[in-house]
Amino acid sequence: MENTIVFGLSSSQELAQKICEELNMPLGKSKTNHFADGEILFELGESVRGKHVYFIQSTNRPVNDNLMEILIGIDACKRASAASINCVIPYFGYARQDRKAKPRQPITAKLVASLLEKAGATRVVTVDLHANQIQGFFDIPADDITSMGLIGDYFKHKADIVDPVVVSPDHGGTVRARNLADILGAPVAIIDKRRPRPNVAVAMNLLGDVEGKTAILIDDMVDTAGTLVSGIEMLKKKGAKDVYAACSHGVLSGPAVERLRNSEVKEFVCTDTIDQSENVKNLPQEVVLSVAPLISALIQAVETNSSLSTALSHAFER
Repeated sequence: MENTIVFGLSSSQELAQKICEELNMPLGKSKTNHFADGEILFELGESVRGKHVYFIQSTNRPVNDNLMEILIGIDACKRASAASINCVIPYFGYARQDRKAKPRQPITAKLVASLLEKAGATRVVTVDLHANQIQGFFDIPADDITSMGLIGDYFKHKADIVDPVVVSPDHGGTVRARNLADILGAPVAIIDKRRPRPNVAVAMNLLGDVEGKTAILIDDMVDTAGTLVSGIEMLKKKGAKDVYAACSHGVLSGPAVERLRNSEVKEFVCTDTIDQSENVKNLPQEVVLSVAPLISALIQAVETNSSLSTALSHAFER
């Protein structure tokens, strides 16, 4: 690992520091400046010649600034003769634009993949992509790791989870719910909903039984929390004893924090793919799990040419 260097960019400084602590190595030195007109200047603070570089940067809000910063960082490393440039993007922005839902729409997730490749990335690592097929948008190695083991391990060792049932907020999340249910040895229920417009969803029916049980709502991301809160209300009306909510990516835009704070959710569990330091202050129900052990295990596996699946399966148990 002496030829490995990890840089934390603007959106993921704290996560990058945790990853370096797991790897027992210092965080790489770099500096990002924003000019008055909005331009970004990224500068390396140490040599990367012949080294394997890892950028840690989620492309959440401000999406375009964070995306541009990692592209500029890749270019800087390419021009400084880095041996490889690995982009760890725990939360992959634009992932919801993975297909043409209507005529004349772009496929922006593919555009972002092309930009990363053209800039000079040699590998991309993501966590729980919104759509698995986005991996196929890359012509370089692309690893999508899952946090379901991490979330499952948390609930598995939580003493007050009695008679659990895992609930998917829609039909599209059934596989995700089944994966978590397998870890917990629990049944699955599905909320049938309709979405009249973007960021607005209305829960209609519940397929499954939650009466007297502990319901765990699982999704890949929570944005404005409208869908989630609607689901929590339905589960309580259907007789659920307690309702927990969990997701990989706590986007929490607009009224999300206030909605969750005023809801009947017992705990809102998410990971630190997106920095939650501000949200935790205003949301007492929030529990944040770190993906640093997963990402550090991946980096070690890549650098030592060892089995990635084996490394990841044991990472969250450390």
